[in-house]
Amino acid sequence: MLLSELTRDVSTLHGVGPALAQRLARLGISTVRDLLLFLPREYEDRSSVVALAQAARQEKAGVSVTVVGTSDIGWGRSRTLKALVTDESGVEASLVCFGRAFLRRVLVPGARFFVWGSFHTRRGELQSSDFELEPWSERPALMGRILPVYPLTEGLAQPVMRRIMSRAVSELAASIEPSLPQDVRDATGLPAPRDALRGVHFPRTREEAQRCRAALAYEELFYFEISVLRRKRALAASRPRVRARQPELRDALTRRLPFSLTADQVTAVSEIEADLWSQVPMARLLQGDVGCGKTLVALLSALLVIGCREQAAFLAPTELLARQHAENAARLLEPMGIRIAFLSGSVTGEPRGLLLEALKAGEVDLLFGTHALFSEGVAFHDLGLVIVDEQHRFGVLQRQALLRKGESPDLLLMTATPIPRTLALTAFGDLDVTSIRTMPAGRRPVITHLAREGNEDKVYRRVREEIARGRQAYFVYPLIEESGSLEVKDAETAFRTLRDEVYPGIPMALIHSRVPEEDKEAAMSRFAGGEVKILVATSVVEVGVDVANATCMVVEHSERFGLSTLHQLRGRVGRGTEQSYAFLVYGSKLTPDGVQRLKIMMETTDGFQIAENDLRLRGPGELLGVRQSGFLNFRVADLALHGPLLFQARDEAKRLLADDPGFLKAEHGVVAKALATAEPAAEAASAVEGG
Repeated sequence: MLLSELTRDVSTLHGVGPALAQRLARLGISTVRDLLLFLPREYEDRSSVVALAQAARQEKAGVSVTVVGTSDIGWGRSRTLKALVTDESGVEASLVCFGRAFLRRVLVPGARFFVWGSFHTRRGELQSSDFELEPWSERPALMGRILPVYPLTEGLAQPVMRRIMSRAVSELAASIEPSLPQDVRDATGLPAPRDALRGVHFPRTREEAQRCRAALAYEELFYFEISVLRRKRALAASRPRVRARQPELRDALTRRLPFSLTADQVTAVSEIEADLWSQVPMARLLQGDVGCGKTLVALLSALLVIGCREQAAFLAPTELLARQHAENAARLLEPMGIRIAFLSGSVTGEPRGLLLEALKAGEVDLLFGTHALFSEGVAFHDLGLVIVDEQHRFGVLQRQALLRKGESPDLLLMTATPIPRTLALTAFGDLDVTSIRTMPAGRRPVITHLAREGNEDKVYRRVREEIARGRQAYFVYPLIEESGSLEVKDAETAFRTLRDEVYPGIPMALIHSRVPEEDKEAAMSRFAGGEVKILVATSVVEVGVDVANATCMVVEHSERFGLSTLHQLRGRVGRGTEQSYAFLVYGSKLTPDGVQRLKIMMETTDGFQIAENDLRLRGPGELLGVRQSGFLNFRVADLALHGPLLFQARDEAKRLLADDPGFLKAEHGVVAKALATAEPAAEAASAVEGG
């Protein structure tokens, strides 16, 4: 089947009129491909018939019965038909037909039926009011099979959806030719698309349904990886010049450090160094938990470039964070003769002019700053390396604006939100990924406590003890202000309560997204300087400056936060040598997922393990905050379920492109769209980073 057949309007199918086409459109089904890839959300296993005596032990069961007689319950308009049925064992049950008076003509004594439904014992008898009937026959249409259950919309029932899908699969699936190369099909051993479509919609066993879904997922992931890898090759243009190795400055800083690098830091520096000396520009993501030492790795990398008489730019999302990075770097690097500067929107007038002149003349080696680095008037003498901290706060276009200030400079992105490997290969498929998993020696794990809402006094008392010892604390809330519809504490109300009733006389500040940026920066600066003892906030503090003296993180209504956010908030404390604590206060309306998240937070402080669990619980769209953008909204593949397939697909895509760099997807592929002009990795990065 060619692409034109797959993309023709669903209304061209026999039996799909205008009204039905309109209902299907509400489900996102407008083409033949859309229909074939509208997969069941679950299955009803009607493959076996059980005795009535066993039916009550199952959530739903299929039975074969004969109608014994009928009666009515209730009076007048509330009168309801009740049919007494029995099976071969002689056990009896009642079918209560609420709102289905028409069954009076069907459920006549002596008639035989297959019944699929939920059976319960009520008032001493076995009953079912939630059931489907199928006339008994040797070859039933519904009983004895596994039936697909589809997501529906108003006016569309399961039998109609099954009928449309059965017709589409029988008429169209057989003509779909395999799009994967033969050697790839042989390597996977998965069913061909025509068999996979039949098996995923109308499987003979649940195992067949899983295997067929995996086959369709593999095709989708394979061509996604083909497009990502092709784009990565296109970006890897030859470097205008190849650097001579100059590790002296890097080695000098390593000797000056009062501690040894962790094994992961050594590996990270080594991988980055290999990129810097290679013939293509680096594009690498450095990920690791808060406090794992990513910034030091970035500074060591910058020295490798500076040693080659090039410049480095270090971009941070806030002025306070950029300034802190600059001050820390100055303490380490200025004694070595490294010329460091800081640029933000607040640097104006003559100081700004002098700085820009020095930068253009090559008299600045390492420039720290915020979005101001993108400004048109900012020109480098020879920009060799761009470092982006908290990369998800910047869009692709912003990154590219900074990269254009040099001649194919290297790019190092950093994130403190560990990303599961499956997401790293999709959201950042055109980047190499380096992970730092080990923490520096001597770092104490944060002790986590759970507290039920109503027991906050114990938490408040423990925080008061820490403040009396000279420490500081964060209080985080899910809402900015009071909500009329949600029984949830908010930051503004809590700030007043904490200030006036709980901790009177203790200096505190309030920040959230509606606080003007300059006021927010001022409050954070006062907290970092120790003037403010308690910082009340929303999750905006998830990314912030290091405050080593802060030892308490209190998250109220913690059940309303995702795992990654909770982990990032917990990472705001424990930055110094003192023991730190996280208090997760949860409400009474705790969902099963909420219980699971809090349990995970208690069991581990490993950000990578937490990220994998977050992916499993929330899915990739929610985890990266890109569900509404359509990114990672695969038709078939589920990254939490099909991770191993993704790795296999990537390996096969790499192998194929090595043999055939010009490979393109065949037009008759059923899952992925044509990729001749697609750049999914660029769209992905833009979606993830808010570009």
